[in-house]
Amino acid sequence: MGIVLNQSAKNTVLTYLGFGIGAINVLFLYTKFLSPEYFGLITYILSTANILMPLMAFGVHNTIIKFYSSFRSKQSQNSFLILMLFLPFAIIIPAGILGCLFFSSISEWLSGDNPIVKDYVWHIYIAAVSFAYFEVFYAWSRVQMQSVFGNFMKEVFHRILTTLLLVFLYLDWLTVDQLIWGIVGIYILRMIVMKLYAYSLRFPSFKLSKIPNVRAILKYSALIIIAGSVANVILEIDKFMINYYVPIENVAFYGVAIYIATVIGVPSRSLHQITSPLTAKLLNEKDRDGLKLLYQKSSINLFIITGFIFLIIVLNINQLYMMLESGYADGLVVVFVIGLAKLMEGIIGNNNAILFNSDYYRMVLILGVFLAILTVILNALFIPLFGINGAAFATLLAMFFYSASKVGFVYKKFRMSPFTSNTVKVFILILVCMGAFYFWDFSFHPIVNIGLKSLLIALGYGIIVYTLNLSEDINQIINKLLNR
Repeated sequence: MGIVLNQSAKNTVLTYLGFGIGAINVLFLYTKFLSPEYFGLITYILSTANILMPLMAFGVHNTIIKFYSSFRSKQSQNSFLILMLFLPFAIIIPAGILGCLFFSSISEWLSGDNPIVKDYVWHIYIAAVSFAYFEVFYAWSRVQMQSVFGNFMKEVFHRILTTLLLVFLYLDWLTVDQLIWGIVGIYILRMIVMKLYAYSLRFPSFKLSKIPNVRAILKYSALIIIAGSVANVILEIDKFMINYYVPIENVAFYGVAIYIATVIGVPSRSLHQITSPLTAKLLNEKDRDGLKLLYQKSSINLFIITGFIFLIIVLNINQLYMMLESGYADGLVVVFVIGLAKLMEGIIGNNNAILFNSDYYRMVLILGVFLAILTVILNALFIPLFGINGAAFATLLAMFFYSASKVGFVYKKFRMSPFTSNTVKVFILILVCMGAFYFWDFSFHPIVNIGLKSLLIALGYGIIVYTLNLSEDINQIINKLLNR
């Protein structure tokens, strides 16, 4: 776990730096400088682009991770990477042509009850292509066991530039329309920089040779498009469907709540960047013992860390919403509900990496399609009844069934579970902290209250985790810090 902990720690720091900058943007700058309607529009554009991203990428970013380590010679690796580089055009070009031919019908459908969306449909397409090729080049660097720079680009780079654009908007140097174009331009620039970095690690050579198992590679890519799309649908379809049933400013209220809750899932994202290629390597080498150890360690480490962040956010959420503009507090329940969904993502460890990189990846497709349909149905039922809270409950239920199904399938096929006795102890610890800290606050300014309460939670939670030795890896990190 040495390289995992090293790069995961760096990725976590970078990701939280990015989320800190993003928090300033989402919680304060967007809400102060933009009307909820336009903030909701930007959220809708980016969410819809994220839904389309796996399709535009043709599943290539997952295919690179799964198959790259199976090639032994540099020539075969190079030919494989060249194929991955051009494969997304099989979707991107036809999608662009269809967009031109049927633009009016597509824009009407995407707009729903909010005609403001019609003028920004091409923004969605361009952003989706930029997201797709960024993930391709990020996977290109990750299989070289270099994930830190890519994580900086994924989490920090675009948020810093977005901050600048929002300041320019405040100074009247930009119009709202120019701001939206500028945000899309940032993602194009991010893709180009990631490409240059990926090529610096391994520059593609167009001296091609026959690729072994090319049929299996193409089959995997085609199927993983749907599996990847399903995962993004479960994560993003709520914002997309809110646009259909309620005014678009509710997308902004929901987006702020989702952003706050998403912080809980940052460690899972950071760990996944490096555990995914390692999991693929262990599977290709048929090292079941190593795979089980990685599965359980990733689960308990993530559960402890995400559980701590869940407590910090949920136990301070009332104070945080006191600092936001009126109207945004409607998302308070959403934070708690989506926070539980993110906690479930953490507890299953590198389960996704095991399924995506094994011969059972088709099951992800079957489970995912079923749950994507379930998510759409639940949102269609709950949003008209409960508004944005209904969207949150729909997401939580879908994520619960999805996570439980994947854990059960891995146990059936690999005879391994992510859970240990320490999992139960961490669960009890989280419940005790909730009961001990939720019902009181200091009587100071909200920022001071959040700081003091978070410090007390951190001390209590950290001491118990360390004393009970709930994670060897976390205790080793603490010991190193104490020795220094």
